[in-house]
Amino acid sequence: MHPALLLLPLFALIASQLFYAFWPYSKRNYGGVLALTAAGFGLGQAWQYLDLPSFHFGEANLLPALLFAAALQPLAPRVPIHFR
Repeated sequence: MHPALLLLPLFALIASQLFYAFWPYSKRNYGGVLALTAAGFGLGQAWQYLDLPSFHFGEANLLPALLFAAALQPLAPRVPIHFR
C-alpha cells in the first residue's frame, strides 16, 4: 500500500478540524468542510502524480493539498451535507 494513502485521511482530518475552528465563515457544517478538505488533499495528490513542484512530508504532498483545501473552503456553506 502506498504510504500517502495512509497519511491522506489523517492529514485531511487534522486540516479539516483546523479549517473548521479558525476559518472566518460562520454558517458551515463540519461535513462540508471535511468533504472539501478531502477533495483538496486529493487534488494535492494529483499534483504529485503530474510531477509538479511541491513540498513533501514523507509521501504526502502537503503544500498543494493545503492550498487546494483552503481554496475550496468558501464553498463549504453550499455543500448539501447535513448530519442531524
